[in-house]
Amino acid sequence: MLDLGRNFWLYAVGRWISQAGWIIQDVAVPLYVLDKTGSGAMMSLFIMAELVPRLLVNPIAGVIGDRYDRKKLMYGLDIARGILLFAVIALNFLEIHQLLIVQIIMSILGAFFSAGIVGMFPDLVKKNQLARAKSILNSGSQILRIAGPIIGGLIYALGGIKLAILINAISFFGSGLFEIMIEYRRETQGISSLREMWLEMIEGFRFMTRSRALMALVSFGILLNTFLNPVFVVVLPYLARIELGLSSVQFGGVETMGTLGTLAGNMLIALKLGERSEDVMFKAIFAQLICLTSLAFLTRPILGNLAYPALLVIICLIGVFNALVNVPLFTKLQKAVPDSVRSRFFSALETMIMATTPLGMAIVGPMLDRLGVTTVVLILTIPSFAVILYYYTNFRAEILSIGEVFS
Repeated sequence: MLDLGRNFWLYAVGRWISQAGWIIQDVAVPLYVLDKTGSGAMMSLFIMAELVPRLLVNPIAGVIGDRYDRKKLMYGLDIARGILLFAVIALNFLEIHQLLIVQIIMSILGAFFSAGIVGMFPDLVKKNQLARAKSILNSGSQILRIAGPIIGGLIYALGGIKLAILINAISFFGSGLFEIMIEYRRETQGISSLREMWLEMIEGFRFMTRSRALMALVSFGILLNTFLNPVFVVVLPYLARIELGLSSVQFGGVETMGTLGTLAGNMLIALKLGERSEDVMFKAIFAQLICLTSLAFLTRPILGNLAYPALLVIICLIGVFNALVNVPLFTKLQKAVPDSVRSRFFSALETMIMATTPLGMAIVGPMLDRLGVTTVVLILTIPSFAVILYYYTNFRAEILSIGEVFS
């Protein structure tokens, strides 16, 4: 099970090192911004400073990831981000407007980095080990998400924003050192003109439309993300804090249970299911949606004091099924998309998902205030059942054969 090769483990350890540093900084920056400004609007501005630049440069990053050396992109951008953060500390660029600029630059560099790693990862392991490798990588990330916020809060308390940024800078260098040792070669061809860049960007989107099965899988994922992502991001915090009146510690427990559930799902794939996880993808989607629908009935009038324990159990199950959906979905796409267009395809896919996500969130917020949790959850999950049934009835065989057809 663990014999996935030297390249995979160099890649995985490098990713975990950099993620650990990033999680610590991700905890420290909001605390620092709130300590300095006390402004929720400023926090929203920092979130937008991370999302919007990435959305704009993703198509370009995809082209660069396909046409240039992905390994050099990986370690070069990790080291560049480390240098940038060291400069922030050395020059004392810690004013809010300065950190906002740093956030934008880090977002842009992160987009190009992601384009490189998403194109490179499937080449580091055998195709029949891809699901297991992805689940192991995710398992390590989930463990970091459990411990990271606690450690990040402690580091901020001990050394403030400077210590958090310093640790993140060091982690980028550590990640880069592991990535340099990866053995990875592929022929590359640079971009000679802006027109060529434009045509290559469009190719990432066009590739999706050339296969009925691939287009079905992509559209299926985007539709479900549009309907269900607001449940996780908007409805769940509202349910916990407003509807159930949970304390911040109790809400932290809800998030921890979700992470533990996701970890359990990834470990199930890594230790038992492997590539067979693709066969249970639709079953996991139905199970996850049933769990999400049950959130509509987790109210004090219905369950009383049992509402919080029930929420913990349901969130844990959602985490398990979420892993059993996302890993096979990602694996199928990785198998289906050829190396020559892989970075562009996944950058285009991320751009489409990022573009549709805010729409659902903008609508759901006001709906919660007017209609309440029960109605909003049902409004989001009932159409999702219809979407799943439609794709299951019309595209199941084609979607499940993706990866075999294209490989």
